[in-house]
Amino acid sequence: MLAVGGGAYALLQSLVVPALPALQQDLHTTPAGVTWIFTAYLLAASVATPIAGRLGDMFGKKRTLAVVLAGVSAGTFIAALATTLPVMIGARLVQGVGGAIFPLAFGIIRDEFPRERVAGGIALISGLLGIGGGLGIVLSGPILAHLDYHWLFWIPFAVLAATAVATVFVVPESPVRASGNVHWTGAALLSLWLVCLLLGISEAPSWGWVSARTLALFGAAAVLAFAWVRAESRSTTPLVDMQMMRLRGVWTTNLAGFLIGFGMYSSFVLIPQFVQTPPANGYGFGSSVTQAGLFLVPSTLMMLVAAPLAGRLSGRFGSKLPLVLGASVTSVSFLLLALAHSAHWQIYLASLLLGIGVGFAFASMANLIVEAVRPDQTGVATGMNAVMRTIGGAIGGQVAASILSATLLADGLPSEGGYTLAFTIMAGALGASIVASLGVPSRKPHPAHRVPLEPQASFE
Repeated sequence: MLAVGGGAYALLQSLVVPALPALQQDLHTTPAGVTWIFTAYLLAASVATPIAGRLGDMFGKKRTLAVVLAGVSAGTFIAALATTLPVMIGARLVQGVGGAIFPLAFGIIRDEFPRERVAGGIALISGLLGIGGGLGIVLSGPILAHLDYHWLFWIPFAVLAATAVATVFVVPESPVRASGNVHWTGAALLSLWLVCLLLGISEAPSWGWVSARTLALFGAAAVLAFAWVRAESRSTTPLVDMQMMRLRGVWTTNLAGFLIGFGMYSSFVLIPQFVQTPPANGYGFGSSVTQAGLFLVPSTLMMLVAAPLAGRLSGRFGSKLPLVLGASVTSVSFLLLALAHSAHWQIYLASLLLGIGVGFAFASMANLIVEAVRPDQTGVATGMNAVMRTIGGAIGGQVAASILSATLLADGLPSEGGYTLAFTIMAGALGASIVASLGVPSRKPHPAHRVPLEPQASFE
């Protein structure tokens, strides 16, 4: 149930991205207006994830997960019926609370699974975030080609509604509870600085990165973030424990998550647009939306393979190794895109490497956070790691879009040099993630977690 719910949420995250032009037409809105369908989801997920994670730590992870799944289902149902932009944006805001599915699932796995299965279970759920993201890009084209935009939501709704009901009856309630009350001042300040930061990032390509409005939002985010840290540090029952955030195993993993998210999410912008460019422009393959999604199939498939393998590596050697491997392979994938992108096979190879790298990295980060914090901090700690990946992804995607916008040719399409520059910058960011990954403290896995890389035969 945990895997199904997480996969459906991740699918919703990216399913609308290739569909934005169609949604703009069907909802009778502008390019700026339609981007709010994605931005609203991003904002709500970033705010809800750590708060719901903390509520799960305090009041029960199963109970909170059931409420979250019910909320996501309701938002998806409204989105499936929406015929106007305001209704769609409202629905996406409600859907965004589903970001809490992942930290709540990690906490349930940590509390309920046998020790030898914890690393593998967390790795599988973590990998679904990347798998669902890639799968959404792949499926969006065929759904729009044969049905209409309403089915982008009807299909996930059916899965989410069934998962919400099954969670009540199948998932056990965690006995681990955090003490204290909800620090609502901390929650409010966290929400405000995240909204200011992500709103500024989302609008910067259209407003300008140094425009007064953009700088005002970034300045407000900085002031509010400082106030949030100060308030949480002084609280006896903080929403997010600042001492926990300063743990080396936590801040280094969060930094790596930010940088890897920066590169991964930009691939959803760069690769489909690149391959859809007509060859007459000097590059690209003139692919349709559906064909463009196929270039990400190797990435999605390799995440399915890499995530459980990362869990086994974590159990055998510790979770730092798959994180370093993931950051390294992902960096190589963007370096390949920067140096060679004239043939189909080169894009497919880079996509394959991207899937391996992201699968390893995402699967290991949650395990590293879980290893570094107390059981009653699992939800909020993994929630903050998810937020760091989201912020990194938002910045990476918008930086990529800004680079392409700044290198437009007379025909209105980006130059090949713009793509090369964007791929190079992403490779550099992911190279920095290798350094951050090496800074994560090494921890030997608990003896009960050690599992062989190959299953042993049994004759009993």
